[in-house]
Amino acid sequence: MYKIAVLGDYNSIYGFAALGLDTFPVEDPQEGREKLNRLAADEYAVIYITEQLAEQLSAEISRYSETLIPAIIQIPGISGNTGAGIENVKKSVETAVGSDILFSNE
Repeated sequence: MYKIAVLGDYNSIYGFAALGLDTFPVEDPQEGREKLNRLAADEYAVIYITEQLAEQLSAEISRYSETLIPAIIQIPGISGNTGAGIENVKKSVETAVGSDILFSNE
């Protein structure tokens, strides 16, 4: 059975444990890289990762961009929303449907 993980700094992710998700706090990019690879190999179908950590692991995350599993989804951390998460979702939708669904001709 596939699982869902949340990866990032402790203060940004600890609340997700109350939702029943597996949380994995990391202290630095190297620890994040190792944990991301371990989670991907350990049947985690969805890995939520804070935008700040994802920025530091962009090369590692790109390795998984062409695979179906795991889906790596960026979420804002406690330091705020950088917009990177929504931009990645937007790009994925554009790829899937062939156009920008948020574009308005007004």
